[in-house]
Amino acid sequence: MSYLPTYVVLAAGLLVLILLAVRTIRVLRQFRRTLSMVATNTQDRTGLLRARSAALRVAVAQRRDAPETSNIGND
Repeated sequence: MSYLPTYVVLAAGLLVLILLAVRTIRVLRQFRRTLSMVATNTQDRTGLLRARSAALRVAVAQRRDAPETSNIGND
C-alpha cells in the first residue's frame, strides 16, 4: 500500500506529459502552416519583383537600341 501514492503521482505526471505533448504538437503544426504560407507569399512577391525588373531591363535595352530621330531639315 505504500506504493499507491507513488503510482498515482506517476500516472498524473504521465497524463500531464501526454497533454503537453499533444498541445505542443498542435502548436507546431500551426506554426509550420503559417511559416509555409509566409514562405509562399514571399516567393510570389519575389517572383513578381523579378518579372518587373526583367521587363524594365528589356524596355531600357529596347530604348537604347531604337534609332534616334534626327531633326535634319528642321533648322
